[in-house]
Amino acid sequence: MENKNGTKKSLEETKKKYLDLEESLKPHFDLMRKTTETVLDQEVSSYPIFVIHQAEDIQLGIPLVEYSEERNIPWSINISTLEEFTAKKVIDIARVDRFQKVYKDPRQHFCLFLLKNEEANFVFL
Repeated sequence: MENKNGTKKSLEETKKKYLDLEESLKPHFDLMRKTTETVLDQEVSSYPIFVIHQAEDIQLGIPLVEYSEERNIPWSINISTLEEFTAKKVIDIARVDRFQKVYKDPRQHFCLFLLKNEEANFVFL
């Protein structure tokens, strides 16, 4: 049943989008895990962030996987860090503490910065 403002429907839609995103990224999980380990082990950052996008030229992070319709790769994946996000003012320096509090263990979860259709959201998988 749905309430007046459509909350149940929007929760179901959000869950479906989340599951679809997870499914589309699964083929790249090994690469993403290894990249996370490298960022952490080499002390590049304690806060790796994967930038997930379909843009041709994005100036954030280092490219790992390139979007390709022909090869059925629905997303480009770049690796970045909290430090780059603050340097490029994607995250305001005043909000870093707040971000760090909600950031999940990178050895257990991927932090994604999802760019899609003029929208940008943080997602943890």
